[in-house]
Amino acid sequence: MRYDLVVIGGGPAGEKAAVAAAFFGKRVALVEASPAGPGGAAAHTGTLPSKTLRESALYLTGFRRRELYDMVREPLGDGRPLTATLTRRLATVRRLQTDQIRANLARHGVDLVQAHGSFVDPHGVRAGDRVLDAEHVLIATGSSPRRPPGFDFGDPEVFDSDTVLGLDRVPASLAIVGGGVIGSEYACVFAALGTTITLIESGSRLLSFLDREISDAIAAAMQRQGITVRFDDAVARIERCDDDLVLTLESGRTEVVDRVLVSAGRTGNTAGLNPSAAGVALDARGLVVVDRHFRSSQPNVFAAGDVIGRPALASASIEQGRMAVGEMFGLAFPERDWRALASGIYTIPEACACGPTEEELVSSGVPIVVGRTSIMDNARGQIIGDTDGFLKLIFHRDTTRLLATHLICERATELIHIGQAVMRLGGGLDYFLETVMTYPSLSDAYKQAAYDALGKLEGRSAGAVGHAG
Repeated sequence: MRYDLVVIGGGPAGEKAAVAAAFFGKRVALVEASPAGPGGAAAHTGTLPSKTLRESALYLTGFRRRELYDMVREPLGDGRPLTATLTRRLATVRRLQTDQIRANLARHGVDLVQAHGSFVDPHGVRAGDRVLDAEHVLIATGSSPRRPPGFDFGDPEVFDSDTVLGLDRVPASLAIVGGGVIGSEYACVFAALGTTITLIESGSRLLSFLDREISDAIAAAMQRQGITVRFDDAVARIERCDDDLVLTLESGRTEVVDRVLVSAGRTGNTAGLNPSAAGVALDARGLVVVDRHFRSSQPNVFAAGDVIGRPALASASIEQGRMAVGEMFGLAFPERDWRALASGIYTIPEACACGPTEEELVSSGVPIVVGRTSIMDNARGQIIGDTDGFLKLIFHRDTTRLLATHLICERATELIHIGQAVMRLGGGLDYFLETVMTYPSLSDAYKQAAYDALGKLEGRSAGAVGHAG
């Protein structure tokens, strides 16, 4: 049987690409190797599981309520079973997501093939004992945690970001190696549970791709939660000593912990794909090399999602899959504005960015004015007890057009889209000054940050202008 499109991998990019092609009348098969079904890392080991664990931790520990009512912290980090207390909701979310994806594929007539997919040639994909003949192929196999040398992942107390979800108890102490997105998020989750956390980061700051003020605020929030951050350091060796793991750092410092989580980036899931049979080129990290239209070195083979590298966001992967389908079949899909891509970091509190950092704009010589406001100065922020957050808006000084939005607070991943929409539609300072927002609301922080920027433009006291606003 010949297909118009065979998709290898059922994560966000693969699912949405398959459905998009089927919607336009194409015959589509999706090959998924995981016995758990489609969904990829987003549904099974990464995006949704880690966020579900975060919400469960916040709920079970009363983390958000402690600020409001001076509640005494009730940590779970005393060896209590993790499965019973925290992962119950995780299993439910996984099932709901997998069922939803299966239903979406079935509704659009996509053939779901439960098998490992690999190339026979540019138009042939082996799926179990079948060879699927395809006009086009989309590689959407995602990525896996990189396991750097020097760590014994055969040790039951050494984890990566996939296997950490199989923890049987809340550890009393945990060393996290790597202060990227995954490492920072898990540091906050386990700290909320009462685990003593040491985060080891080889760079001079966490999440260096973020605006420095946001990055510094996340580090400060972590330290207030009791997380110890070792900057400019790395693990020289790790040894087992009875029930403990002993980490010797390059600085000479020693850390003794129950367990270790290694968060050292990710590599493309292309092993076993046999890309050479299709003439598909990979880079040094096993990622598929594509052009701006997501076409690989083989003209009929495309790739999308984590398997092509950054930004490696589920939201971006979905749109990449759709855009690849449009390119394959000459469909008139509107271009996506990747410049206004919002990224969310699910630390405690959450952080979000949309647009360039202040440092990038300054180094490019763009004239800017920055408006800021603390969420604690926002009435709704006071009501919900958000003490850590702030909003930072960057406007072009001459045109007052909004260039970037940077935000840290609980619910930041919901609030960021106000700034994103204004940026995408070419709006700026006037929108926030003229729009009447609900009160009290966290959204009103946009207006206060705008008044702060207005005060700077007019050379007046930001506080006076904000109060008048």
